Amino acid sequence: MLSAFERLQQSLKRLPGLGYRSAERLALHLLVEKPESGTELIELLKEAVNSVHACPACGNLCEGERCDICSDTSRNPDLLCVVETVPDLRSMERAGAYRGRYHVLQGKLSPIHGVGPEHLNLESLKSRLEADGFKEVILALSNDIEGEATCHYLQEEIFSPLQIPVSRIGFGLPSGGGIPYADATTLRSALDGRRSYD
Repeated sequence: MLSAFERLQQSLKRLPGLGYRSAERLALHLLVEKPESGTELIELLKEAVNSVHACPACGNLCEGERCDICSDTSRNPDLLCVVETVPDLRSMERAGAYRGRYHVLQGKLSPIHGVGPEHLNLESLKSRLEADGFKEVILALSNDIEGEATCHYLQEEIFSPLQIPVSRIGFGLPSGGGIPYADATTLRSALDGRRSYD
C-alpha cells in the first residue's frame, strides 16, 4: 500500500508536464519546505473548483454568467476566432494581436482517440453564428492532421451552409506545433498571415 506522500506524488505526476522528479519536488516542497502553502493551495483549489466554469457562450473559463471576453463591449463583434482549448485562447490573448471574440471547441476531431463532432463544443458555435452576425471566422487550430481535419469538417458542415467567410492562421506556426507553445511574435505573424479557407 502506498504512503500518503507516494499517493500525493502519483497524483501530481498525472498533471500535464510533470514527470516523476518534478512531482517529487513539488510534493516535498508542499510537505517539507513550505507546508503552509499546501493549506492555501487546497483552499484555492476548492474555491476555483466551486466557482470557475465554462462560459456558456464561448467555452472560456468564467465565474459569472459570461466570461470577461464575451462581456467586453470594446472587442470587435464582427470577428470570431475558433480555438481548440482554453490554453490556446489564453496564448492568443497574451500575444495581444487579436481583439475579436473567441469560441473554444474543447478539442479537435480525432477518430483514433474516439473524438467525434459530438464531443466538441459545436452546438453553441452554430447558435452563435446564426445569432451574432460575424463577418469573418478565423480558424486558429493546430497545424497537424487532426487540426486540418477539424477545419475541413467545420468548413463543410457549418461555415459553408451559413456562407460565412473563413480564414485560417498558418504563417509562423510549425507543422505539428500547437498554439500554446508559440511566442507572441509568431502568433501575431500567424494572424496577420491568415488566408482564406475554402
